Amino acid sequence: MDAQERYSYWKEQIGADDPLGAELAQIAGNSEEIEDRFYQDLAFGTAGLRGKLGAGTNRMNRFTVARATQGIANFIRGYGQEAMDRGVVIAHDPRYFSKEFSQMAAGIFAANGIKAYVFPDLRPTPELAFMVRRLGTISGINITASHNPKEYNGYKAYWEDGCQVSSDIADGMYAQISALDYFSGIHYGSFEEGAAAGRIVVLGEEYDREYLDKVESLAIHSGDELDLSIPLVYTPLNGAGSVPFATMLRERGFTNWHIVEEQRLPDPDFTTVGYPNPESPAAFAMSEALGRKVGAELLMATDPDSDRFAIEIRNDEGEYIPLNGNQTGYILVNYILEGHKSAGTLPENGAMVKSIVTSTLSTIIAEAYGVKMFEALTGFKNICGRIPFLHENGYRYLFGYEESVGYAACEDIRDKDGISAGMLVAEAAAYYRLQGKTLWNVLEDIYAKYGYFAEDEPNLVLQGIAGAQRISRMMSALRADLPRNVGGYRVDKVIDYIDGYEDIPASNVLRFFLENGSWFAVRPSGTEPKIKFYFYSCGSSRQEALDVNAKIRDSLMEMMEKID
Repeated sequence: MDAQERYSYWKEQIGADDPLGAELAQIAGNSEEIEDRFYQDLAFGTAGLRGKLGAGTNRMNRFTVARATQGIANFIRGYGQEAMDRGVVIAHDPRYFSKEFSQMAAGIFAANGIKAYVFPDLRPTPELAFMVRRLGTISGINITASHNPKEYNGYKAYWEDGCQVSSDIADGMYAQISALDYFSGIHYGSFEEGAAAGRIVVLGEEYDREYLDKVESLAIHSGDELDLSIPLVYTPLNGAGSVPFATMLRERGFTNWHIVEEQRLPDPDFTTVGYPNPESPAAFAMSEALGRKVGAELLMATDPDSDRFAIEIRNDEGEYIPLNGNQTGYILVNYILEGHKSAGTLPENGAMVKSIVTSTLSTIIAEAYGVKMFEALTGFKNICGRIPFLHENGYRYLFGYEESVGYAACEDIRDKDGISAGMLVAEAAAYYRLQGKTLWNVLEDIYAKYGYFAEDEPNLVLQGIAGAQRISRMMSALRADLPRNVGGYRVDKVIDYIDGYEDIPASNVLRFFLENGSWFAVRPSGTEPKIKFYFYSCGSSRQEALDVNAKIRDSLMEMMEKID
């Protein structure tokens, strides 16, 4: 069926008295809107589903969620009764329909004879990832759109290793999902009936305790080694981090922390922030105001599902400076390794993992401590997916991260975790403060010791069908005519991951290495309508590195803008 035929089919199946049916009636005759909503099924990939809320096959709604859930249920049933009894653990964030979708999914799993564990209310994504392994479930589901705007929701799928589903598992799930119609073949079940039958189990607060105990076990320094009176500000950006993050700070003994009250409680409209992405300095506006009021040295934020974590630190002039994910990573890599070395707990076979688009400065730091830095494709299904390989080869996992403010400090929590990252950064700030240093001083020391690096990560947002097609043309044009010179610097080497490279699986990523030691990478986003760029340079000063980086960035972006 084409988009118009799908639209007509949905109108017929739903009926005008249903809110989704009424929404479809409102777009009658609007061919552009109908095309955008129905030109494709909402893609199910290794990040699950993600899209705008609304009626249509290319939207998040109860029919797309039910179809995905039934498809995953069919996939699990194919593994037999043991897998069905192990079941699925389900979490959700504060967005519109998140709780309703999560309860509907639990009812569908239960109606298919698959046990479902659910939380009584919203929980962080990393707690869900931890619970998959803790409960020994075959799979996990989180209803969340992470840091996307309020119009979005999503559906993250996990497998028994506690990671988001790998490509082969995602392909198997999608084969089952795509074989289903949206309006038939789905076994709906009542949440209440499933709970009464013992097929749906509501998790008690003791499981929250286990997650926090695991986070707090990551502490490197404590007690008299820390200045626990350091003034801190935290915002959960109206998401799931409020309770666990505050509990962690209290239990670690911090005495002078402050939460942004307007952003403490869940809010699906994200009224005070708009775009709830801690990568965006705009998300820190209220934190900065509170920080100036209380004299905070460190501002911390998690996104709505609390897997991403970002900071602003105060410089020597008292200004708040936002750090990108690479810079926060430098501080964490340095602190973890320095801390283990000073405590005598740094293993000889230590290993860390970063994504292929993350700065190589962290590799330099790791190697200075005798720790091996491995690379992986973007996404923590790939970064944490390296852990079994490390075990098999005699390595001890210490840390994994990627530039998009994601950090995984615990191998039992196999996803990025804003709560544990926040604990370690707050701990680091308190540790260095006792030595008379701020995190700004620490970052400057890292640059002075290992090299002055500059990082930039621009992207082009290209919405809809036309945007997706243009992104495809951009990647094709780059491959067809690889640039030989960018910003006045010769391209010495190109790695194309489209068919895989060494032990890195296939992915639509290009990476260019220049004669002056700079490098950049280009890839389409897997979860958003963007083409993403990553630029890295090194110089004799931070400003020199920034200038070189800007020159290369501007040159490439000018090339890309010409591809229409």
